Amino acid sequence: MNELTAAGFDPEQYVAVARFEDPIEAQMAKGMLEAAGLECFLHGESANQLLGAAFRARLMVHRRDEDVARELLPAPEVYDPSAAEDGE
Repeated sequence: MNELTAAGFDPEQYVAVARFEDPIEAQMAKGMLEAAGLECFLHGESANQLLGAAFRARLMVHRRDEDVARELLPAPEVYDPSAAEDGE
C-alpha cells in the first residue's frame, strides 16, 4: 500500500479531463481549475517533460467535478486539414 492509498486517496475516483503535450499549457490549465476551487493534479507530467510528444500529461479531477472542469477548460483545438493553407 502506498502513501496515497493509505491516506484515503482512491485513484478510481479521478478522471482525465484533458491531455497536454506542452507542460506549460498543462500547468496553466491546472492552475485555472485550482483557482476555481477544484482538486486536480497532473498525471505523467514528468514523463511528458522527458519524452515530449511521445507522452501526454493528463489533467485529472475528481469525478464529482468532471462537468465543472470541462466547462471551465477551453475546448481542445481540432485540426482541420481543409482549412490549412497550402502556400499556393
